Amino acid sequence: MNYIKIKLPKKVSGIIATLQRHGFEAYVVGGCVRDSLLGRIPGDWDITTSAMPEETKALFGRTVDTGIQHGTVTVLAGGEGFEVTTYRIDGKYEDSRHPKEVTFTRSLKEDLLRRDFTINAMAYNEENGIVDLFGGMDDLNRGIIRCVGNAIERFSEDALRILRGIRFAAQLGFSIEEETRCGMKHLAHSLQNISAERIQVELLKLLLSGRPGLLRDAYELGITKEFLPEFDVLMGTTQETPHHMYNVGDHTIHAMENVRADKILRLTMLLHDMGKPALKTIDETGQAHFKKHAIESERIAERVLKRLKFDNDTIRKVTKLVLYHDYRMPAAAKNVRRAMNKISEELFPYYMEIRRADVLAQSMYRREEKIRNLDEIEKIYQEIVEAGQCVTLKELAVSGRDLMETGMRPGKEMGEKLNELLEIVIENPEMNTKEKLLGYLGTGYF
Repeated sequence: MNYIKIKLPKKVSGIIATLQRHGFEAYVVGGCVRDSLLGRIPGDWDITTSAMPEETKALFGRTVDTGIQHGTVTVLAGGEGFEVTTYRIDGKYEDSRHPKEVTFTRSLKEDLLRRDFTINAMAYNEENGIVDLFGGMDDLNRGIIRCVGNAIERFSEDALRILRGIRFAAQLGFSIEEETRCGMKHLAHSLQNISAERIQVELLKLLLSGRPGLLRDAYELGITKEFLPEFDVLMGTTQETPHHMYNVGDHTIHAMENVRADKILRLTMLLHDMGKPALKTIDETGQAHFKKHAIESERIAERVLKRLKFDNDTIRKVTKLVLYHDYRMPAAAKNVRRAMNKISEELFPYYMEIRRADVLAQSMYRREEKIRNLDEIEKIYQEIVEAGQCVTLKELAVSGRDLMETGMRPGKEMGEKLNELLEIVIENPEMNTKEKLLGYLGTGYF
């Protein structure tokens, strides 16, 4: 036992004290202990106890049976809920995810034995300090992800732990211990048994970590093959062009690392070049070309995001950004306004970040020229926004109602006329007045 002190929230201390006062053991356990020792603020405080679920319920006035078949009771304290789970031993796992049955126990050691990684298998209370039976503190200090006990057994119990191990390494900046890596590789195929929703959660946490590049480790261990086989194809696609110095997969990883940890940005960079393998051609000089790959990338991105059960808003934003990730233009105001119209005002700032990340993941060939172009576009974009220039129909100085007042009937012709007026305003922002646009309608000239 280790007597390092962790500052527990008052409500958590109160729940533990109540259980102890009635003769039961009780500790905070798992991620909250790990995060506290790393100087991080825990998102949740999970409590484990020797009290049986019914015994826990009898001690507290307000409880919810959140997972009582697995020993979990949520204790409500001052508007907050805290999960209190009875020490348990998991029975045989039959679906690579859930035990067929659980057996409650009075032994903390038996409960900690069933947990995934040593850094998540520590318990703490103010009376006994840290209970660390498997070297979790040492692994924390050395920056190591290591299974509790036998790696094959731990991953056989719950295949999602394979992806969680990669994710923890990415979030914490840790390395994965060799036996644990071997277990991941050996049982990567069992990820096929895990739901797309759970895969999505872990993948996003990995992508949004400080080290999204650990996706390469997932590839090397045969993990991505099970839920993102398209990425494996990228890793095998070379780019024989002066604009690139990496294969498509490594370029993708560098591009992800070049954008901030935002869900839309990281997913876009993950998927932006998915169409390249299918459209690769080599010319007579030996140079590779990937013409119109953005269109194919958009199609694949939609398929991948739907397969991983992402929400419609995320799919809409990411697929549009994938489609336009390679949209290039001379730095002129009318070009930028047109791009804002095509890509949308909402997504244009994302587009700028994506273009920059893409360039920085390429070779040095013409890089200064590319960055200068993006800097100039960024400056023009800011001027357009500050001037409040029109780039969409909603900002146009005339509306369908105005056209109806001129005698035009609602329908296809009206829509075409409004878009014609918008094109004029995108080319010439000073035309965006009701008088000028209606005048143009009357004469056909301005």
